[in-house]
Order: sequence, then structure tokens, then C-alpha cells
Amino acid sequence: MLLTLRKLEIFERIAATSSVTRAGEELLLTQSAVSMALSQLEQLSATPLFERAGKRLRLNDSGRLLLKDASEILLAVKRLEQQLRGDGDELVGELLVGGSTTIGNYLLPALLGSFARQYPKTRVELRVGNTQQVAEWLESGELDIAFVEGPCHNRGLIATHWRADELVVVTGPKHPWASDKYATLEMLTSAPWIIREKGSGTREIFEDAMEKAGVKYTIALEFGHTEAIKNGVAAELGVSCLSRAAVHRELEYGVLVEVESPLMLRRSLTLLKRRETCYSALLAAFLEVTAAE
Repeated sequence: MLLTLRKLEIFERIAATSSVTRAGEELLLTQSAVSMALSQLEQLSATPLFERAGKRLRLNDSGRLLLKDASEILLAVKRLEQQLRGDGDELVGELLVGGSTTIGNYLLPALLGSFARQYPKTRVELRVGNTQQVAEWLESGELDIAFVEGPCHNRGLIATHWRADELVVVTGPKHPWASDKYATLEMLTSAPWIIREKGSGTREIFEDAMEKAGVKYTIALEFGHTEAIKNGVAAELGVSCLSRAAVHRELEYGVLVEVESPLMLRRSLTLLKRRETCYSALLAAFLEVTAAE
């Protein structure tokens, strides 16, 4: 019995949907055909690949191991097909790009638009999460390349400097700090802070700066999105520390006020790639555009 790409594709869909029925619907196959393919695949394995809970299927450790390799194989085949469909020297194909929250929401959209105008037969899919999530997606093969604003702790990835960034302390326009636009370390200690969730690069840089300054701070609110933090600060619920790229419009229109402090808040935005990544013509062109902007 042979292991085929079709069986791997069916397995990947079952893993994604946790259902033989749903996998068949997405692949336009009958339930019996999907069940047979899964049965044949499991016959090749020394152990089952899923735990059965009624009609729900959950990957076990053997299944998760196979899924990692299967996804990489299917992605490689997809890229080969894209290259074979190429029209002369004109770039075609799809890139899967990840961006941590600040970069994905405030920097990459314009760059993606510029790339699309230069290479209209290409498609770039952008996936946004916090730094930790994006690094994990890239390492597992769900992305081709990624840009993050926090330090990367994944050993399977290579991080290189992309561009510089600066965090700024911000308050609402009616906050007591807004008049002098300066906060001492003592003032930072007593303030109620609105910050990002754990795993966020912005939060890690902020925590590191506060620790180096010897500031023990109080978290008033914790949000998973920068827009929620900005709205909370504007509503005078607390103060925050965010990327200048994320708040430049609010600062320009007076919705938020930048407050100077003794904190060291400069950072390097980072390009991440897997150690085994081979730059295709499409990926090389994309990186050239993002570097030039």
C-alpha cells in the first residue's frame, strides 16, 4: 500500500476539521472515500493517528508528528505547482506572511499594497498575531516569512534586523501628565497601566525597560489588541506604552498625548525565517519591496 499526496491531503483536512464528514465536504469527496483513505494511512502507521470521541477526531502524538511533515510536503508541492505555472519571467504564486500585531496592523498593509501593484499576478496572505504566535506559525511551516517586534526565542528560526522602532508612553489629553508631558520613575510606579497580553513583543520590550529602570508597576487592564488599549487610554482608564507607528495618528490629532520618561524604549523590528528556508524568486522580490519602503 503506497503513501500518496492525496492521502496526506485528506489527513491534513481531517486534522484541521476534526471530522471525516467536514473533510470530505471541503475536498469534494464522499465520507466513505475519506474514511478509506484514513484507514489505509493508519495501516501504514505503527499506531493510530487520532483519538476518537464520537464523531470527533483529535490528533494524538503520532498524528501531530505526521501532520508537521505532511504539511511541509504539501506546501512544497504547492510551491512547485506555482513555479510550474509561471508565465515567463513574470512572478506568480502565493506567499504566506506573518506579522506581529503592531507590524501586521500598521506597517505591512501598505507594503503589501505596494508589492501587489508591482506584481499583480501574485497573492500575499497576511496572518496577524502576537510575536510568540507568529514565531510558532512560522516554525511549524504555516508561514513563509514573518516580521515581529519582539525578541524571538524559537531555536528553529533565524532573526535579523528589519528596521528600527520606538515605543512611547501615552496618556489621554485630560490626564495629569498631559500638561508637562513628562513622567518620573516615581510617577511611572504609581500609574495604572493598560498593556498587551503575554506573548506580545510590545509587552516584552515594555517589561524589560521597566525592569532595567527598577520600576514596579501596576497592571490595571490587559488587552489583546492595540486598538482596545488606545481607546482605554483615551477614555482615561490608565496609561500605556505603545509603538509610535501604532499611535502616530492619535498623537497628531490630540486623541493621545506622548509623555517623555527615563525609560529606554528603542527596539529593533525583526525579520524571521526558518533555518532551512530557501528564498524563491517570489519571496526574494517581496523582501526587496519590504526593505526598500
